[in-house]
Amino acid sequence: MPQPRKNSPARLDPRKPLVFSIFDLGRSPGSEHTQTRTVPAPPHTQAGMAGVPEGADVQLSVRMEAVSEGVLVTATAHAPVTGECARCLEPVHQQIDVRVQELFGYAADDGSDAADGYPLQGDLLDLEPALHDALVLALPLAPLCREDCPGLCVECGELLAEAGPDHGHGPTIDPRWAGLQQLNGSGPAGPDPAGE
Repeated sequence: MPQPRKNSPARLDPRKPLVFSIFDLGRSPGSEHTQTRTVPAPPHTQAGMAGVPEGADVQLSVRMEAVSEGVLVTATAHAPVTGECARCLEPVHQQIDVRVQELFGYAADDGSDAADGYPLQGDLLDLEPALHDALVLALPLAPLCREDCPGLCVECGELLAEAGPDHGHGPTIDPRWAGLQQLNGSGPAGPDPAGE
């Protein structure tokens, strides 16, 4: 499970699509605020043979709830996934839905970050690290173009999904047994040791 990554000490830019203001929420426990946004996918959202393309549209619904320790954020995201089929290597295009729930804590009285969860920076929170981690954990490590993908022919590499019913190859001979086949006459004839 990824550990929460602390935000950079640099001031958050409120214009960034994954930075949310809690100004209207207040600090009264139980108050809620909901937003929906279409945001660009965070960079480097890859796992195995699949990933969410950087900058792709992610549909995001975010609920922020004031609690005594800070703001509890519950978000759902709908994102596109691209990659290669683990069996036939054809392109894969899918959609995933993920749920994020993280606590963004108020700074301590001495100005240090909250001990648990992600820190708030004044009236702002940055959802990008939490969303990135949730997307990565939801990605299929070995995506399939379809559940019953037969893959590739091990002999010629042809797509078995497109090969005809008669697709096949002659019997293959393990080279380790070739010498025995020559002895019993079933393999290709070798040189005659008698010279005849």
